[in-house]
Parts: sequence; structure tokens; C-alpha cells
Amino acid sequence: MAGWGKSWKQWLSRRLRSRRVQLILAVASVLLAAFCLVSALLFVFPVTGMPARVDAIVVLGGEGGRLDLGVQLAQEDKASYLVLSRGLPLIPPNICTGHVGPAKVICFKPNPDTTQGEAEGASRIARKYGWTSLVLVTTQDQVWRAHLRFQRCYSGEIYSVAVPIPWYSWPYAILYQWAGTAKAEIYQRGC
Repeated sequence: MAGWGKSWKQWLSRRLRSRRVQLILAVASVLLAAFCLVSALLFVFPVTGMPARVDAIVVLGGEGGRLDLGVQLAQEDKASYLVLSRGLPLIPPNICTGHVGPAKVICFKPNPDTTQGEAEGASRIARKYGWTSLVLVTTQDQVWRAHLRFQRCYSGEIYSVAVPIPWYSWPYAILYQWAGTAKAEIYQRGC
């Protein structure tokens, strides 16, 4: 009889551990699925688009074809101004003193050289010129966070267009954008 009680306790202990492990795995799976879904909605498939015309095209610094897309929009007469962050890797010589298509080009150096600095700098320029609408040109992973930063500094309409990033950049890009979002939501809540 004593042996039966011991085996019963062992069986119950194994059973509880098994259910505990199953519960932990189920919760971890749900959390992972939620993380992937939110990441996809915010960074992989962000909401983009713009009306036929805005006051300014703001090209944010960073890699990718941002400058090319911004120049294309300016040549298509989508705005009166093309604003370039000096955080871009290569800005053609003399572009900052002229026009691209009908758009007047304005270049600025963000301080700090971050999305936050770009939001502050571009918003100062927007107030100076009385702009009521902007389109941000960036990569698709940065659209949501850039919009978050700009809406804290700029009171007009904000739209976004995005260039894709290479498939192999996604793991790093998603982690980077989550870290940047946490920084924006926890440490830098103002403009």
C-alpha cells in the first residue's frame, strides 16, 4: 500500500509538471504570435499613401532608395518643397541650393542626427513656411516610428511613402524599430 501512494504522488507530480510545461509553452506561443502580428502590422506592412499634393516632401536620413523616391515625387510636382535630411548617405552636390522639378530644395542637419532630430528640424521649417501637410519618405520599417515622432512635433497632416528594404535586413530592422519605439514611448515622449 505504501508503494502505491508513492507511485501515485510521482504520477501526479509528473502530470502537474507536464501540464505546467504545456501551459508555459501555450502562453509562449501566444505571446510569440502576438509579437509577430504586431511587428508585421507596424513595421512590415505599415499604412502608407499620400494625396495628389502636399506642401512638402521630407526625405528622412538613412540607407535605401529614399532620396530617389523623394526626387521622383518632387519631379512629379507632388509638393512645392523637397526637404532633405543631411542624415542621408549621399546628397548630390548643389542640390541643396536649387530646385528638383518645380520643388524648392531645403536641406537641414538634424540635431541630434536621429528620427527625433529630424522631426524637430523639419517641424521648425514647416512652421516657418506655414505648411499644413507633409509626406515622409523613408523605409517601410521606419514608417510607423517616424510618424509617431513627427506627430509630436508637427500639427499638420502627415503622410508616408516607403521604399522596401532587403529581405535579409528584416530581423535587425524589426528589433531596431522595437528598440526605437520603446525609447520614444518611455524616454522621449515629447517633441
